[in-house]
Amino acid sequence: MRLGRNLCHLTIAAFIAMALWSNAASADPITPEQITVALPKLEALAQGAVADGAVPGLAIAVVHNDEVVFLKGFGHREAGKPETVDADTVFQIASLSKPVSATVVAALVSDGVVSWNSKIADLDPGFRLADPYPTSELTIRDLFSHRSGLPGTAGDDLEDIGYDRATILHRLRFVPPLSSFRAGYSYSNFGLTEGAVAAARQTGKSWEEVADEKLYRPLGMASTSSLNADFIKHANRAALHVKVDGAWAAKIKRDPDAQAPAGGVSSTARDLAQWVRLLLDDGVYAGKTLIAADALDQTHVPLMTRGKNPVSGGESFYGLGWNIEFGRHGLSWGHAGAFSVGARTLVTIFPKDKLGIVILANAFPTGVPEGLSDSFADLVFEGKVEKDWIEAWDAIYAGMFGPVVEAAKARFAAPPSAARPAAPANAYAGHYANEFVGDAVVSRAGDGLVLKVGPAGARSYPLTHYDGDLFLTYPDAETPDRPVGVSFVVGPDGKASAVTIGFLDDNHLGTLPRVGD
Repeated sequence: MRLGRNLCHLTIAAFIAMALWSNAASADPITPEQITVALPKLEALAQGAVADGAVPGLAIAVVHNDEVVFLKGFGHREAGKPETVDADTVFQIASLSKPVSATVVAALVSDGVVSWNSKIADLDPGFRLADPYPTSELTIRDLFSHRSGLPGTAGDDLEDIGYDRATILHRLRFVPPLSSFRAGYSYSNFGLTEGAVAAARQTGKSWEEVADEKLYRPLGMASTSSLNADFIKHANRAALHVKVDGAWAAKIKRDPDAQAPAGGVSSTARDLAQWVRLLLDDGVYAGKTLIAADALDQTHVPLMTRGKNPVSGGESFYGLGWNIEFGRHGLSWGHAGAFSVGARTLVTIFPKDKLGIVILANAFPTGVPEGLSDSFADLVFEGKVEKDWIEAWDAIYAGMFGPVVEAAKARFAAPPSAARPAAPANAYAGHYANEFVGDAVVSRAGDGLVLKVGPAGARSYPLTHYDGDLFLTYPDAETPDRPVGVSFVVGPDGKASAVTIGFLDDNHLGTLPRVGD
């Protein structure tokens, strides 16, 4: 592996020491027999997870020494329906898209179209960050390692209210940085998206075309796409599931086209197994070099520290679209994916042992992908499962939204005993706007008010009075019982001069002044 020139938060000496430790931790190469013994036990664990209702459906692929040694589906594409998951069921893979997209950019680097150090100012001159110096120095490497300074949620809120990719990327210039340039790690969907789109611009083709041309077609990944329209064309596709009254239900659909490089790939276990083969053979597939090894190697250099694995305790870093971890079974590369509206995915690769596993699930929250991957690693390397990894990872994912929702519900459980009445409806009704959110219109709706935001008022949110000039709305489909505040500033003239929309205010850009009368 070539070390490269940009090791942040990790000295070259430390990296070499960790690599040596990793090799020592797994000194003896695993044998085909170890895999053969582990696979039936992995299958039993997957069957058990589905039977216990941990997920409605799963698909798993295992690759060892350039051979797909396991490929199977479990459970159902949609809860309550008879169609089953198989190796060709298409799943939305969410952030597992990031290492897939890093591979696509590595192909462009291999071809000499761009380098990982190409400046975004040269590739996409119209793109801006909030400050001029980072804008002028920003590279593809910075965006794929999440060290641009962009807050992690930057742009996600605009996607939620219906804006397209071009609009979102343009408006990132209004987002204040979370950290100094290259000084902090902040996982950003739209930051990585810009890195991919800027790289693809040099070909004169769209990102989606480049991904298909450079990766999907050469590997025969016929069911894989970066377009949501292609996903919904497949009859054999997995629905997204969330828990409703304790049971899995397919309630919500997700169109991730705006952030396709970061979260918009759809694929199958069979197709992703071919991608893992390419990675394990250093860019060679079916005897032909498709991507130069050096271009791929750079994606696995640990650039930014992520702390410890929350369950197993291994030291975790981020490279270019990849997590790099020094854990209990040595060095691994991996990445998880999740849509809070109902998807969970994972890839884990042990490069020294030429072993990789892909797990796709159609539900959220669940720790089943990590739990099965960790259990499989134990079976291969130790011969037995050390602990109930599914239970441990379930606890991590279950805690992602529960406390936030409960805190919001507690805060707004009931209006104050001396709650102030609202002003007349015409005090709040009107047109508001800022550069980031765009237009917002508050209008009467029967006896109440409704807030409309997004392009041409694409999203509507009923407002319920709470106290004085504070109203509540429930903006999240995945957490429908989480209240969020929408507050107005009413001046001496009896009219609101501004509105602050809580669910668009993560980066302090949710306050919109009134415009016009």
